[in-house]
Amino acid sequence: MLPAMQTRDLITEKLRKAFAPESLRVEDESHLHEGHAGHRPGGQTHYRLYIVAKAFRGKSRLDRHRMINAALESELAGGVHALAIHAAAPGEGM
Repeated sequence: MLPAMQTRDLITEKLRKAFAPESLRVEDESHLHEGHAGHRPGGQTHYRLYIVAKAFRGKSRLDRHRMINAALESELAGGVHALAIHAAAPGEGM
């Protein structure tokens, strides 16, 4: 039996499929939120992501966040309590 996929890995896989990013980093920050709303034993609740993709070219910050939220709809409806998003198009500073 295969081990269950970590939420961070699932987020990474979905974002790679949806946006074919030039760069992508997903950080699990759950340990920083112990004792706060949405934290659960075992973590996997609070994430920060940095993504650079051509799909974001010409899109507003709000549109980029909406695109990412749509790609991660099931995770956000499930166990992910918070997602900090840093999204840019190639050539933009982050």
